[in-house]
Amino acid sequence: MAFEFTDTNFNETAIEKGGVVLIDFWAAWCGPCRMIAPIVEELAAEYDGKALIGKVDVDQNPEVAMKYGIRSIPTLLVLKDGEVVDKHIGTASKQVLAGKLEDQLAAS
Repeated sequence: MAFEFTDTNFNETAIEKGGVVLIDFWAAWCGPCRMIAPIVEELAAEYDGKALIGKVDVDQNPEVAMKYGIRSIPTLLVLKDGEVVDKHIGTASKQVLAGKLEDQLAAS
């Protein structure tokens, strides 16, 4: 299951912990967000132990969304050791997102 990032746990879990992190910025009312949600869940299961895959509900956690300048959702960020290394706006296939993760894991 995808990790639930919040304004309060984000720095500790996504930034300070390091490693590769995929973050899905979404909202419950967003149709494309609901379309990509099962893909994010599958990636969370497949990359368990290799990368942290999680979601940020932008309505519930506006601080994190503002910090990264999220204006369109879904927006997916890939972080490596706390730094944004890749960004995708809109829906994406599982293969595209897995490729972004693999690129960062291979560079470790």
